[in-house]
Order: sequence, then C-alpha cells, then structure tokens
Amino acid sequence: MYQIDQTFTMTHAFPVCFDRDTLAPENSLLTDILQRAGEGPHRVLPVIDQNVLESHPDLVERLQFYAEIHNEVLELIEPPLIVRGGEISKSDPVEVDEFYQRTQTQNIDRHSFALVIGGGAVIDAIGYAAATAHRGIRLIRMPTTVLAQNDAGIGVKNAVNYRGRKNYLGTFAAPFAVINDFDFLSTLPKRDRVSGIAEAVKVSLIRDGEFFNWLYDNRQALAQFSQEETEHMITRCAELHLAHIRTSGDPFEQGSARPLDFGHWCAHRLEELSASELRHGEAVAIGIALDSLYSHLKGMIDAKTLGRIRDTLEGVGFRLTHRALESLDIHKALEDFREHLGGRLCITLLTREGAAQEVNEIDHQTMEQCRQHLLEGAWPN
Repeated sequence: MYQIDQTFTMTHAFPVCFDRDTLAPENSLLTDILQRAGEGPHRVLPVIDQNVLESHPDLVERLQFYAEIHNEVLELIEPPLIVRGGEISKSDPVEVDEFYQRTQTQNIDRHSFALVIGGGAVIDAIGYAAATAHRGIRLIRMPTTVLAQNDAGIGVKNAVNYRGRKNYLGTFAAPFAVINDFDFLSTLPKRDRVSGIAEAVKVSLIRDGEFFNWLYDNRQALAQFSQEETEHMITRCAELHLAHIRTSGDPFEQGSARPLDFGHWCAHRLEELSASELRHGEAVAIGIALDSLYSHLKGMIDAKTLGRIRDTLEGVGFRLTHRALESLDIHKALEDFREHLGGRLCITLLTREGAAQEVNEIDHQTMEQCRQHLLEGAWPN
C-alpha cells in the first residue's frame, strides 16, 4: 500500500466596496479593481439584468463612455449580454448557455472578466456560469438590489435551480470584487426594497443583538426607505455576513451547521410552492417568523422577544403569511433541507436576540402549530 497525503491552503481575498456613481468618468474604483490583476487593458464582458436596464436606460452608454475614457485599463467586449432578471434567470438555462456561447465566440479566457450588473438571481446564475466556464472566469459583481448588496451578491456561493429545486446546482467561488453602488437602489419598487431587509433581520437575530435593537427602533424609517438608515442597514448586514464567512472555519459549507440559513429551510420551499411569486426576502421573513415561533413554543425565547421580532418584520413591511403555507409539507421540506445539508439535519433556532443554537431534530407537531399561527395571524401572547 502506498499513500500520499495531499494538503494545501489557498487564500481567497476580494474587496466589497460601497460606492455611488461608479460609472462616472472621474470615478476610478472599477479601474483600480481591474489593475489589481496587473497591467491592462483587461477584457471585460458586461452582463446586465434586463430589469436594471429598463430602470437605467442609459446604463450601456455610460459603461461604453467609461471604457473609452479608461481604455488603457478596460477593454469592453461588446455588445453587452442582456439577460432576463429575476428567478427565471436561475430556472431556465438560456442565460447560462448564452454566457457560455459568448466565452467561445469572443475568446473570453480565465484572464478576462465578467462584470455582472443585476439582482441576486442574475448574480447567482452568471456567477455559476463564470465559475464553470474554463473552470473559472474572473467575476466582478455589481449588485443592484438591497438583498443582493447585503447578502446574495457579496459571498462565495453561486447557483441555479434544477428540476424545480432551488439552488440545486452550484459552486463555491469567490468573486474578484464586489461593488455595491447605492444609486441603483433609488429606482427599486417598494416591494423589492423591503424584501432585502429580511436578511438583515435574520443575521441580526443570530449574530448581533445590538443591530437587531437598531432595526427594531428604525423599522419605520426603513419602511420608508430613508437613505441614511437603509445604507447603514445594508453595510452592517454585509459586514456580519462577511464576518461569518471569514471566521466560521467553514466558508465553503463542508459541515452541516448553517446559521446563515436561519429561516431558510421553509423559505426555499415556499418560493417553490409559490412558483417564485414570493420574493426570496418575503419567503425568508415568513421563515424567520416560523422558526421564531417554534423557538418560543419550545421555551427558548420569551414572549417579549417574539413580539419584537414580529413588530420588526411587520414594521418594515412584511406580510407573515401566504397561501403557499397551506401547501407546506413540513416533513418533506425538512427532509429536502437535510439532504441539502449533506445528510444530517441542522436547524438554527434562537436563544435570545443576537444568539442562536443548532438542533438536529424538529418536533413536527409543534412546527405545525407554528404554521397554523401564521396562517391564522394569531400569535401566542
């Protein structure tokens, strides 16, 4: 018998930047990022979310002018790849296939860049395509929604849906950089603005009680999308997500514990049951409510804490019930989540504001009671 034990370590480093008017000719952030890869010019394929383009019809022209001004650094590959926004970009393989075709027809290699400008679903889908084409094309993400800027667009995961299963195909691949341009948020519909706040509530409840208190105190300002409060919510939420990825010891999720998936075992299933009518953040808000109720009924958090969670979620604008809850098969949803985790069920529950613990079993009867509370809008006192 002969054995070689192979061990090596890789360092993943990428900046997550918060900015405004990134494509202004005098703004050097994008070119500074490109120059981290060495001398230019660097070939960049822009991939743009159709929904973003409709709200910012001059985006392509601004990008072209920016490239002309900075042509010693940035060589723009034209025309841009325009893809459908929303969950369809993850559920239909067209977008991913079009990206693969462009890498072939325009000789995009591993030293080229994809610049994806869009919401979380588009970033997920194109991130998956970029990570798998040539085994990895450099990716710069420019998230354009609240949820993408504070969670979906800043981490190391990419995924597409497969045969009705959310995020069934995916990769762990760190981006080259992330640019959160707050100016994109000004044109978001109210529903999409609110949706992203769910991830801030989630991470505050499991990681930072002081931040949760701030969200509770500022829920009305967040509901009105006040600029100062919204930007603080996004940056603090991003900091907490990035800190967990950096310090958890499990950035590529080899183990079963997934605290950042608090409320998500139910949320992913609700999205599927609603045929994506529910936004991800809306489903997460319901999932947070469900698991907070369960934590309370199991004696882990008191009624005051539960009430503050409800007041925060409803105060920023979430409805904590949906007809998809009527079709939720708790046993199947938990089994699907167990499979997703790698074979061992691990559910995050609350012990107080800012603290959580993992459990390996769920009392289905108690969870059913929680579902009924949400359906009836009658929470325990």
